Amino acid sequence: MRLMALELRQQLKLTQKLVMTPQLRQAIKLLQLNRLELAGALQAELRENPALEEDFSQTDQDKIAEALDSTVEPPTRTPESDVTRTLEARDSLDGINWKDYANNFDSNFSFAREIPPADAPSQFDFISEEPGLSAHLQWQLAHCELDVDEREIATYILGNLNRYGFLVADLNDIQTSCECSPDDAAYVLEVIQDLEPAGIAARNVSESLFLQLERLGKEHSLAAEIVTEHMSSLEIKDIKTIARKTGRKRPEVVKAIDFIVDNLTPYPGLPFVTEKTNYIIPDVYVRNIDGELIITLNNDDLPKLKLSQEYVAMTKGGEINKESKSYLVNKVRNAEWFIKTIHQRQRTIYRVMESILKFQGDFFVHGSTHLKPLILRDIAEDIGMHESTISRVTSNKYVHTPLGIYELKYFFSTAIPRVGGEALASESIKTLIRKIIQNEDKAKPLSDNKISEILAMDNIKLARRTVAKYREQMQIQPVKHRRKTR
Repeated sequence: MRLMALELRQQLKLTQKLVMTPQLRQAIKLLQLNRLELAGALQAELRENPALEEDFSQTDQDKIAEALDSTVEPPTRTPESDVTRTLEARDSLDGINWKDYANNFDSNFSFAREIPPADAPSQFDFISEEPGLSAHLQWQLAHCELDVDEREIATYILGNLNRYGFLVADLNDIQTSCECSPDDAAYVLEVIQDLEPAGIAARNVSESLFLQLERLGKEHSLAAEIVTEHMSSLEIKDIKTIARKTGRKRPEVVKAIDFIVDNLTPYPGLPFVTEKTNYIIPDVYVRNIDGELIITLNNDDLPKLKLSQEYVAMTKGGEINKESKSYLVNKVRNAEWFIKTIHQRQRTIYRVMESILKFQGDFFVHGSTHLKPLILRDIAEDIGMHESTISRVTSNKYVHTPLGIYELKYFFSTAIPRVGGEALASESIKTLIRKIIQNEDKAKPLSDNKISEILAMDNIKLARRTVAKYREQMQIQPVKHRRKTR
């Protein structure tokens, strides 16, 4: 039996691999940031790196000249396209009068002692979060005469309301969790359903609409009968079926449905949703000036960066020790790389937008029906970059055009073959479907199969399933929900 000896050996090995240096990671990260995130990253780097500072010395003309010099040479204009581009930099920092933001508030102020000035801030100015549905209902419950156990039940019910204001727990869940009797659970639920807004704490849309009608004193009306017994027919506005089952004439049914649509809301909790709106700031502008499309990067409010000359001078002097000098050299080197990376990012976005204009120039003049099939590889080959770089540049970035604001990803679309003609982009097909639906007879809306036939008349062969898929992507309801009453 042979035993293997354990020993240490030295071995030389030659390999090739891509090393992600910190500078490369930073460049990739900055390339992926959108306009708002980039502004935050610049401010964070200014705080963290003392060798980096904001440049206030440049004039508007200097900035424009530098921006023009830093861009790539535009491609030669071809007879097929009269699209021209230029890069224009604007002053990124406006003067701020901080006195306008003075906001003094005396926490010891009492309305019982004196009347505040007309321009004094209100306590409501300091509320960090808007009250939502739960807070609105709890404020009302504070004025209801409920004992301790009943308030515990009420708290449980409020905690089980979804964003639409519907109760997602049934009475059995309330009884089990709160260890209460069925009568107590039903009573507290009834108390909550009497609060504002009307229709709150219902189990479904039908019950919510009925509670609202009951609040209006119409619990015995035709509208109440429709929402409680014929909800499925109401959803598709099947007036004929409702009239037959209720024994009422068509005009009466139409009047009742119109009252439901005009005066009731199916989701009473939505107005109290506190979700914040995310605003879009475009990264690049495309303007049509005298028939020419001009590209402008959005540099508004972005600080102009430069190296701190004091720190650069300290790295060249001999007055500091070796450790401090090494620290300063590292900070200056990082600052130089950061500035270079920012400039490279802006140039890359400009070049990508320039290439998109070359392929999709007709869109900016005639609209989405003239979008052409385009993939990332087309742009990558045009400007000599990798597809992954194009993907990072076009993700979560927006362009402001004469036709509106679009994400850069919007201009990339697969090709839909066209019989006897040039292939169309899927976004163009969606626009055609939207126009067909907008122009349809609202009393007799078009089915997906009929829309497919209409497209076929224009040599666009599209299956019914594909029409339905595009319609759902555009959040357009099916034919039964688009039917309008007369």
